[in-house]
Amino acid sequence: MTDRPPTGVLRWALRAPIPLYRWGFGPLLGHRLLYLAHRGRKSGARREVVVEVVRHRADVPELTVIAAWGGVPQWYRNVEAAAPIEVRCGKYRWREPVARFLDNAELAEVLRGYRDRNPRAWSKIGPQLGFPADPADPLWTKSVERVHGVAFTPAQR
Repeated sequence: MTDRPPTGVLRWALRAPIPLYRWGFGPLLGHRLLYLAHRGRKSGARREVVVEVVRHRADVPELTVIAAWGGVPQWYRNVEAAAPIEVRCGKYRWREPVARFLDNAELAEVLRGYRDRNPRAWSKIGPQLGFPADPADPLWTKSVERVHGVAFTPAQR
């Protein structure tokens, strides 16, 4: 896991997709990225972030993301404090989605699935997050404890 939030060019690159979602081009990015609008827990101001989807369950529907940059990222803390405003991903656009916080067992399962489906991406992301190559390694469990997962579903109306 990275201890600090991204800065400089990396921060710019991670935020670059936000205008695409604002302008309605989010579906072009597919189901790999998720746009999340939320409220600042202190300011109450609208905040936006784009994060990678680690599990997409079309049957439910449910989109799962992880929070790992900078320990516990601000967006995660904000979603813990108040319900998200909006989620967009591929064809989905959910206003006031339900956020479900994953326990370590489910998160480990989600990350193993992501690793199996995306070996090239995991080969770069896994070590940055402190994960060993083998999920049977005891350090895998310790690494899961430092990452946080959230699953979003549409609000029932």
